[in-house]
Amino acid sequence: MTAQRLDAETVSTLVGDAVTAPSMHNAQPWKFVFRPGLDAIELHGDPERAMTRTDPDHRALHLGCAAALFNLRVSAAHNGFGTRTELTPDAAEPWLLARLVIDDDAEDRGTAALYGALRRRHTSRDPFSDEEVPGALLDGLRAAARLEGCRLTVPGDWHIETVLSLVHDAEHREEIDPLAAAEIAAWTGGGSDASGARRDGIPTAAFGPRSSGGAAPVRDFGRVTPVADRGRATFEKHPQLALLGSPGDTRADWLRAGQALERVLLQATSDGLATAMTSQPLEWPELRWTARDPLAPTGHIHMVLRLGYGPAGAATPRRPVSEVLEIK
Repeated sequence: MTAQRLDAETVSTLVGDAVTAPSMHNAQPWKFVFRPGLDAIELHGDPERAMTRTDPDHRALHLGCAAALFNLRVSAAHNGFGTRTELTPDAAEPWLLARLVIDDDAEDRGTAALYGALRRRHTSRDPFSDEEVPGALLDGLRAAARLEGCRLTVPGDWHIETVLSLVHDAEHREEIDPLAAAEIAAWTGGGSDASGARRDGIPTAAFGPRSSGGAAPVRDFGRVTPVADRGRATFEKHPQLALLGSPGDTRADWLRAGQALERVLLQATSDGLATAMTSQPLEWPELRWTARDPLAPTGHIHMVLRLGYGPAGAATPRRPVSEVLEIK
């Protein structure tokens, strides 16, 4: 088909879908720029929303922005546009992360089919059942990661225990590091957009319950931001984890990994799975390398995913399009 010319209204629709993406502490560290007359949307990182202590090299910021980029691709495909993506298109502008260009001859394989999951995907910090995820679904998630040039591995029992121990180690490091704790506290707690409060961060309603039987296999923001009457629950005995990695560890690799992450999450949501992400052990350089399986060709780990069957998780607030889209 002949590509339509982008206009401000269409771009606002596409960006409204893009911002449903996950990001570290729901900081939403992205900006979009549209220049009328050009069939392209620029994606910029927002340094004012960077985590200077726990993400000093901005790897997690790139992952979140790239997840929004993938959603932009999904929305474009759903609305009938062919697109191609240019990563880090200008070395002189380090915060210009990518450019999505309308391209009549480009085919973005399978993205339009994921559109229905955009607003159903939430991070679930609730207990999952002990029902195993079928191998066929895991194979589909592995294939989703490969489409974006990354690899998703499912660790064995011994490696799962290693990763969980690293998660708990990272939790303790956060608690005794005043800068890390302050950074987390700044982005967590408070109400939701419906109550007229902030439109970013993790509201207390999305914390999930405390674990009643030892450490939970999910990030517990209540350790830094305590919540009264939060409730307790028993989490699954055998968490089903997956590790997302890429061969390299450059800015372009991070942007590919963020797109792979969102493709995997949307595919999992479409398959009826609940999902959660844990980046804690990856935020400490001395722990990140240990998270990988030395026998697996995963490369550099960018995210630990928890998969299973359970509640979809509470929605977190989103900034309005008017705050993140600039039309020049």
